[in-house]
Amino acid sequence: MKNILLLTVFSLAIMGVAHAEKADSEKEAVITARSGHVDDIKQVRTLTGDVVLVKGTLTMKAGRALITEDPQGYQFITFWADPGKLATFRQKRDGAGDLWVEGEAERVEYDNKTEVVKLFSRAKLTRLEGAKVTDVANGAFISYDSRKEEFAMENSNSGTSTADGGSVRMVIQPKTKAPAAEKAPATPAPGKK
Repeated sequence: MKNILLLTVFSLAIMGVAHAEKADSEKEAVITARSGHVDDIKQVRTLTGDVVLVKGTLTMKAGRALITEDPQGYQFITFWADPGKLATFRQKRDGAGDLWVEGEAERVEYDNKTEVVKLFSRAKLTRLEGAKVTDVANGAFISYDSRKEEFAMENSNSGTSTADGGSVRMVIQPKTKAPAAEKAPATPAPGKK
């Protein structure tokens, strides 16, 4: 028997991570891992070993994952990194151009009811245009609300800032300006030379 467990989770409606591409919400989620356990009565899925979730343009990776579902069908997903590593996600954003968002942390939580992703411990959120980094945020905790396109950074893993905590950091790249239109040579008024 293969040590890879392939689950097609048709009900896993992961939408909106970091202002996700809208088409992703209509795609199936495919999860691979070394092993998995599904409890349909409790609506809990446990996956371990090289966990990869792919849903449209969204890709999430971690050492292990826990997926729970509420009675209305909304999922809450927690990804944990293997020791010394980070759990990651990458997804195309809506909008003109090649827009992406990437995140990493020791633990990544996603609530598809609220469309909020939370990054805990060594959190980093990066927005890109193609391969070019446009914005980077680092902190102990980052919460991203894709519906409002807002994120918050805190200096402790609890999700709140503390007086004795560290600091958060944000780097915003300058926006490129459209080149100014070249002036055409002036033409003399009729009758003048």
